[in-house]
Amino acid sequence: MIFVSSCKNEQQDTAVSTTQFPDKDLNPIDRYGELLVAVQTNHVFADGKTFVDCEPKIPSEKILEKYQEQKEQPDFDLEAFVLEHFTLPVTPTSGFEADTTRTTEEHINALWSYLKRDADSVENGSRIALPNAYIVPGGRFQEVYYWDSYFILLGLKEAGEIDLIENILDNFAYQINTIGFIPNGNRTYYLGRSQPPFFAEMVNLLAEIKEEKSVYLKYHDVLEKEYAFWMKGAQSINPSETEARVVKMPDGHVLNRYFSNTQTPRAESYFEDITTAQEADRDAHEVYLNIAAACESGWDFSSRWFADPNKISTIQTTQIVPVDLNALMYNLEQTLAKVRRYADDVEGAEQMVKAAASRKDAIDKWLWDATQQTYTDYDLKAEALSPILSLAMVYPLYFKVASPQQAEHVATTLESQFLKPGGLVTSLINNKQQWDSPNGWPPHQWLAIRGLQTYGLNDLANEITSRWLHLNDRVYKRTGKMLEKYNVIDTTLVAGGGEYPTQDGFGWTNGVYLDLKK
Repeated sequence: MIFVSSCKNEQQDTAVSTTQFPDKDLNPIDRYGELLVAVQTNHVFADGKTFVDCEPKIPSEKILEKYQEQKEQPDFDLEAFVLEHFTLPVTPTSGFEADTTRTTEEHINALWSYLKRDADSVENGSRIALPNAYIVPGGRFQEVYYWDSYFILLGLKEAGEIDLIENILDNFAYQINTIGFIPNGNRTYYLGRSQPPFFAEMVNLLAEIKEEKSVYLKYHDVLEKEYAFWMKGAQSINPSETEARVVKMPDGHVLNRYFSNTQTPRAESYFEDITTAQEADRDAHEVYLNIAAACESGWDFSSRWFADPNKISTIQTTQIVPVDLNALMYNLEQTLAKVRRYADDVEGAEQMVKAAASRKDAIDKWLWDATQQTYTDYDLKAEALSPILSLAMVYPLYFKVASPQQAEHVATTLESQFLKPGGLVTSLINNKQQWDSPNGWPPHQWLAIRGLQTYGLNDLANEITSRWLHLNDRVYKRTGKMLEKYNVIDTTLVAGGGEYPTQDGFGWTNGVYLDLKK
């Protein structure tokens, strides 16, 4: 079977406000051009994200004119030039002092005000202004992130911040209505990609807290638009073809994949991307597309996306049909069926019921590994199930796609291969990528625990909970920090791998901790 990809380098229309800086809605690569290349390839900042988060003090065209005039001068200092013409980003948590005599819960609740941003005013930099307050993860991440936010909401619920939860949902609704989808984060350099579609589950969470019907009806239109974004092209492709984020399997079943609307290096990781492309024996644009698609998955980066699990240069994200994404899409379809019933759209609701049932059948057929007795991804290029096992296997449990027997088999795999002293390891591959061994991440611990509990597999759920919370507590007492990820194999070490140092703050770690501790 041959999968035909009709990859298009299309840009989403945006509705970013403009001021005297009319090009502020551009990707920084387009906005700063040669200057960005110079800054990133000369490592003016240790973290490439720093420059693209800076605010220009004068219009960028004036900065570029000055750069062209000065760059060949013998005493030209690139770093001094940047510092003269740009304002560096500020880390709000930099003024927070940890007090380890506090409990972990007290520490987290003291942090919320430092991680909170009020409604944005329009800035000159890359930030896309949002109309309501929100929570940022912390560290280098000083903007809202799509899938992080669901797990942050869990903590805000425990903290009683219900209005803030609704503000965050309203911001996402605003982005869907003005941009056409929820970007990775509210930065212009994220406009080419989304993240795992947790918005439906955010709506479900708020509906549990408030009067159900009104919440669903409030977000009905934006849920429909979210679904349309992910399903674009589904009606026009034939079996064994792909279009944007949609894959039609050989039997006609429709599933989804991660994709990107751009085929250029990431502005925030420009040097890393061109280096990867140089190491890859193929077209650079294809490499950039697959890198951005991996970022859309949230798992940037993981052996799940590599043809050779040890080489990022073999990245092939768009050739992978991910089990976690399709479980999320099943949930979106289930949620839309409910919403349409509330809106008295009986026929539309039935269509979503059928779509969800068809997707469940497809997950069972294409993403269940009968040999290994667990869920895994499907490799379109190899025309076979991926041999890489990962915690993506827990998503069908959490979203109730699995049968009781499948859930028991997944639990056996988790306990025998993934359970480590500090919780669940993300994959069994140790390749220096942050979404692989030895790291464990908060969202997967939570999804695994709640998924296991759904099927009555409470002993394993309780064991994971105990080990994870104990690790969080130990690291907090030792460092005064809640980290974005943890080394779950050697709990005396911090996590590692990836393109940047382990960050603290940390939004989704805080949310998961509070929810599991209750």
